[in-house]
Amino acid sequence: MRNHIPEPLKALVDQLARLPGLGPKSALRVAMTLLKWPVAETRRLGQGIHDLRDNLHLCSRCGGLSAQDPCTICADTQRERDTLCLVAEWDSLLALDQGGFYHGQYMILGGLLAPLERVDADCLDMNRLLARLAEGEVRELILALGATIEAENTASYVRRMVREQYPHVRITRLAQGIPLGAEVKYMDKETLRQSLQFRQNI
Repeated sequence: MRNHIPEPLKALVDQLARLPGLGPKSALRVAMTLLKWPVAETRRLGQGIHDLRDNLHLCSRCGGLSAQDPCTICADTQRERDTLCLVAEWDSLLALDQGGFYHGQYMILGGLLAPLERVDADCLDMNRLLARLAEGEVRELILALGATIEAENTASYVRRMVREQYPHVRITRLAQGIPLGAEVKYMDKETLRQSLQFRQNI
């Protein structure tokens, strides 16, 4: 069947199939849908993709995507300057900030340590983190990296590195444990272990 696909369509399908969550069949469905759109709509989509790289860049302070530098979060003078929340990716920043309960600064690490995928410390934005801490404003570094093995390894690495160079910075992490509405009997061992380890006074 692939031999019967016209070359321009095949080229687009191959590009779309490289996107997360899209295999060759899904990519073909997307391409066929685009062919059914009005010409003006497909051209607008194409222009939007083209302009994306020109109009978006990384914030020099936090590493987040922004149309301006620094981004609106880093430029906001109302936000607390002494707390820095470290996240792995930009979408984690969005999820935390949409809640409206955190009013400090952010830093995006650009991933998590994953030796099997050849992601080591050099692949992460450690230099930007150290530069922020060197400014002397940050009093607390909040590790919001998740609860996976990769997140735990990354948190340990960051904790060691920061304690060696900036011992005055308090290092905290998001509380982990049993989610709201869940029953203890359905929890896995690691969740139960962390629930006990990070138990709170009431």
